[in-house]
Amino acid sequence: MKILCIDTSSKICSVAILENTTLLKKIELDNGLTHSETLMPLIKQILENCNLSLKNIDLLVSGIGPGSFTGIRIGISTVKAFSDSLNIPCVGINSLETLAYNIKEDGIICSTINCKNDNCYFALYEASNGNYKVIEEPSAKTIQEVLDLLNTKYADTIINFAGDGIPSHFTDCYQNVENLGIAGFKKYVDNNYNGEEILPLYLKKPQAQKQLEEKLKIEH
Repeated sequence: MKILCIDTSSKICSVAILENTTLLKKIELDNGLTHSETLMPLIKQILENCNLSLKNIDLLVSGIGPGSFTGIRIGISTVKAFSDSLNIPCVGINSLETLAYNIKEDGIICSTINCKNDNCYFALYEASNGNYKVIEEPSAKTIQEVLDLLNTKYADTIINFAGDGIPSHFTDCYQNVENLGIAGFKKYVDNNYNGEEILPLYLKKPQAQKQLEEKLKIEH
């Protein structure tokens, strides 16, 4: 199964092609341009490098966030367009799960992404024989709330950390598009999906929405 993966949830625009869980090629670009400018040329380049066309792709995988609101929408809309026009199955994988795949040994993994002002996106996974099961669903919390949860509910548990959400446990925060593809392949196979309705994972409201809500409060 040939898989095209797209991740635009961070400042880096990333695409990859895998054969099942084996990476064939990946391209990552951080040149200051918007993802709307870079994504389609990267997809064209990686397909040409692998001597493939979209018609050769069996599965599409998109990062769904949390992350850049605008970037996430660009990636998901591109995958949906390909899926609808060419009838290719698609799945979405969140950024916290992609991070968890950076940790290869079995055990509990705390994935976090910095979302400023002492807050972070957070999820907890249990890794076993290359499979990653979510045990605390993705959410937005203060750093202290995450630490309190870990120190109470998981006090006697050895925890591996992935991500940059907790400064005292800052570790590998690389959003590896290869891991996105592996997670997508496993989700597709394990759930016998024919595809799904991919939706952005927004754990916090966009800043524009917050400003509008504050303005409406003042007016009333």
